[in-house]
Amino acid sequence: MEFTSNFITFDYNVDFMKKILAFIICSIGWFAIIVQYYLMIENTLLPFSETTVRFFSFFTILTNIIVAVYFTKQLFTSFSGSSNSNFLTAITVYILIVGIIYQVILRSSWNPTGLQRFVDELLHGVIPFLTLVYWYLYGKKSGLKYGNMIKWAIYPLIYLFYILIRGGFSGFYPYPFVNVSEIGIAQTLVNSFYVLIFFIIVSGLLISIGRFIGIKR
Repeated sequence: MEFTSNFITFDYNVDFMKKILAFIICSIGWFAIIVQYYLMIENTLLPFSETTVRFFSFFTILTNIIVAVYFTKQLFTSFSGSSNSNFLTAITVYILIVGIIYQVILRSSWNPTGLQRFVDELLHGVIPFLTLVYWYLYGKKSGLKYGNMIKWAIYPLIYLFYILIRGGFSGFYPYPFVNVSEIGIAQTLVNSFYVLIFFIIVSGLLISIGRFIGIKR
């Protein structure tokens, strides 16, 4: 009876910590998204509608919204058992790609200050890191398969088609490595292929780590 009581107490503590971390991630996420939107509206001469469309044309924003929605949902979901392995791992891959590409490629392209820099660090550094921590600590690992990568690639591929099609009409491309107007469609496709390879590497790495951890646990 004492063993059962201790197990229940431990399980309750784990669930409580999961809720706390989920609350932290979704709170930071919604704060950063809302403030980023406010800053974009305040610092542009474009019409409100065009600014809003451009805001939601950034992979960073879309992915952080997915992360924020996911962890908000976790606050109102029973934590019996581990989090869904496929979806949580997928959004972890997406947000890690956001963070790593920003740190490696995009950080040097501009130098934000003040509140903009603070929000930038949240969107591209803090949230990816906390999501990875949550995945490592609480995500279910046993159901991960390498074949999942095909389904996970649908979102970034749809995003790529969207920005290329809309960019052809509007002339706006959210990232320099896919700016057809400046680097041409051939180089854009080459850059997109490199990002796809990076996506496969990150996905494969998390699946491998997850499967290894799942076996150990």
